[in-house]
Amino acid sequence: MLFMDYSREVEGKKVHDHCNKNMTTLARCLWMPGPVIIGAGPSGLATAACLKERGVPSLILERADCIASLWKIKTYDRLRLHLPKQFCELPLMPFPVNFPTYPTKEQFVAYLEAYKNHFGLEPVFNQTAVSAEFDHRCGFWRVKTVGLKQEETEYMSQWLIVATGENAEEVVPQIEGMDGFGGPIVHTSSYKSGGLFRGKAVLVVGCGNSGMEVCLDLCNYNARPSLVVRDSVHVLPQEMLGRSTFGLSMWLLKWFPMRLVDRFLLLVSRFMLGDTEKFGLRRPEFGPLELKSRSGKTPVLDVGTLAKIKSGNIKVYPGIKRLTYRAAEFVNGRKENFDAIVLATGYKSNVPQWLKETDFFSETDGLPRKSFPNGWKGECGLYAVGFTKRGLLGASIDAKRIAEDMEHHWKAEPRKFHGHQLGRSPLPPQS
Repeated sequence: MLFMDYSREVEGKKVHDHCNKNMTTLARCLWMPGPVIIGAGPSGLATAACLKERGVPSLILERADCIASLWKIKTYDRLRLHLPKQFCELPLMPFPVNFPTYPTKEQFVAYLEAYKNHFGLEPVFNQTAVSAEFDHRCGFWRVKTVGLKQEETEYMSQWLIVATGENAEEVVPQIEGMDGFGGPIVHTSSYKSGGLFRGKAVLVVGCGNSGMEVCLDLCNYNARPSLVVRDSVHVLPQEMLGRSTFGLSMWLLKWFPMRLVDRFLLLVSRFMLGDTEKFGLRRPEFGPLELKSRSGKTPVLDVGTLAKIKSGNIKVYPGIKRLTYRAAEFVNGRKENFDAIVLATGYKSNVPQWLKETDFFSETDGLPRKSFPNGWKGECGLYAVGFTKRGLLGASIDAKRIAEDMEHHWKAEPRKFHGHQLGRSPLPPQS
């Protein structure tokens, strides 16, 4: 039995909570003996699988109607994993051997579905977490969700695992003149392919991996893309010396200090790609690995975009000063006409919107205050997975650590509910 249901009628009635004297109107109150996991993306699935492997049951709550909604719904068609598959597999189950080195979006989603089915994971879908708070009076987390019909449910558990990740909400910058642009302005979460932009001049804002790849996709559909590069950026070849750049970096770090590895990467990149600064892509002060370690900013792994920039098929501009009707004025004074704008401005955590806790998670960026590898465990049974700024590999590391830690608690502590042993209800049965 995964959870116990202490339902209540809500029309004209109040539910009395023995732990908290405040009165709340809730459709149901469900107690979970194991941890509650918020988010059914790769991080949540990996954690639930690792827990199950160690005999710890869990309940996954997901706001969408499917697993991995970011991958299924909010990614463009040509997307592939940027890192080799061995660095992206979830714990306890490798990718199929027939998958290519860089699996497609469809292949990765199929892998996640197979992963869910293999471990018998059954997320509860269409449950949006609106608040989660630790009740010190009874020692439980109280997670309140809203369903499709605005029905409210409260889930209670000794442990809460936040797996909503770094990419929960789109970042949409406010640019002067956006309302008067007069053409479509879409975030990459709504962009599928360049088919809708054939022959059009498209301004892509953001020079990360998504922005670079969207520009390449637009070129392939005979659009005329331009790229806004406001900050410095490292562009590295996806592969070096016959190996993936990421894999080669990880191997070199076993033997050499980070700054020496960075120098090697930049030297080889200069030889393979040339001087990127000539094309408006100024490199940061720190090397790619050091910058990633300091700020979490990921270098761009080039899959062909740089050649299009060199050939003039993709134009590069600095930051935008303002937008006018079907045009953009840049900080260097230039003004160009555009038919559409794609915002490749990334995502952010939404944890501060619903988690009533500020000691472990920062209110500013919604990430754990402690950096990797120490940002996976908080106080009072609170855990975090998928906030390492190290992608799927970091999420897998977190999931394993959480499962190992939780196994000790699960075996050592009796499952209690308001001071009652498991199976005894502190609330009278529903009439």
